[in-house]
Amino acid sequence: MEPRSTTLGPDELEQLQAFLKEWLRVSGRNQSDLARALGLTSTRMLSLLEELVLIRRKEGLAAVAECLCAVEAVWARDGGVGQSGLTGVKPEDVELQLDLLLNQIRLDAT
Repeated sequence: MEPRSTTLGPDELEQLQAFLKEWLRVSGRNQSDLARALGLTSTRMLSLLEELVLIRRKEGLAAVAECLCAVEAVWARDGGVGQSGLTGVKPEDVELQLDLLLNQIRLDAT
């Protein structure tokens, strides 16, 4: 059996970027919040994607989902509203999105 690629293709990167943008919007966060949570100095989307691709390369796709779930858990402890100031988003809605992502990644890995 041929080993899986450790990099993401253009379509996968586009899907990851679309997911991140929607996740940040729904959770009331912004790229700066995510960069801070990941310990990055740059808030550019390219830097965020590079970090997540690096995690995938080192630990696998499930690790990316686990990383994002950990970020979400930290944000939930912070009160659920990011610097962008959006309110009215239920934490369970965002957690459901991340759970669905993690389940899809696990299914894809099998």
